[in-house]
Amino acid sequence: MTYQNIIVAVREGVATITLNRPDQMNPLDWGTVRELQACLAALEDDRGVRAIVITGNGAAFSAGGDLKGYLSLYKRPEDFRKFLRDLWDVCERLERSANVVIAAVNGYCLAGGIELMLACDLVVASEEARIGDAHLNFGQLPGGGGSQRLPRAIGVPRAKQFFFTGEWVSGREAERIGLVNQAVPADQLMAAVDGLVRRVLAKSPAGLKGIKYLVNEGMQVNLHAGLELELNYVHGYATTHPDAMEGLIAFSEKRKPHFEGG
Repeated sequence: MTYQNIIVAVREGVATITLNRPDQMNPLDWGTVRELQACLAALEDDRGVRAIVITGNGAAFSAGGDLKGYLSLYKRPEDFRKFLRDLWDVCERLERSANVVIAAVNGYCLAGGIELMLACDLVVASEEARIGDAHLNFGQLPGGGGSQRLPRAIGVPRAKQFFFTGEWVSGREAERIGLVNQAVPADQLMAAVDGLVRRVLAKSPAGLKGIKYLVNEGMQVNLHAGLELELNYVHGYATTHPDAMEGLIAFSEKRKPHFEGG
């Protein structure tokens, strides 16, 4: 497919999506959101893709929504609801994707940008990145899941500080508080992401899909229900999927396992 606002490249099972409006700090306007929807739908249908990396071109991962565009959109309530639903859908597609999704945060990651980041499974950031919510700096509220995902990621008190103050933290500080998995020098960002992707993709595709499902679904229910979910899923996986048995055989034969689809 041809896109106006994003660049998509697929290589060796990894799809890299680059937000590509650097002059505007890669805003998540409605056009970009719709392109992300179409792209993610296509990637889900591509059995050759096992991981998705999202990054930004220029000085920003994404500085958030199109505030100038909102001047018109707010006057069309039904359209604004459709936009919010589309943005919700993008984040939901990332979170529920069978693929592992990694955010490579190269620069400013604010408002809608942090919401997109929070929907990813893993995050590697430049040490010099600037990460924050910033919605209230302009009287806005997070509409892409930020009010729900950020407290789950770093705890309620710290999330409220992000929301209330609109302050930004560096990639290095984001790593310290557990908001990102790793912070590296800017010139090492994509190499670090590539190394992480390779380590992840060495694992069982079915196992990766299973653990992502268990963690994400388990976070939506109480502990007892989550444990029951785990019991039933693991029983089904271990007794029916070849990768579970292959791992045990490989261990006993002192060799690397050969997983289905790997």
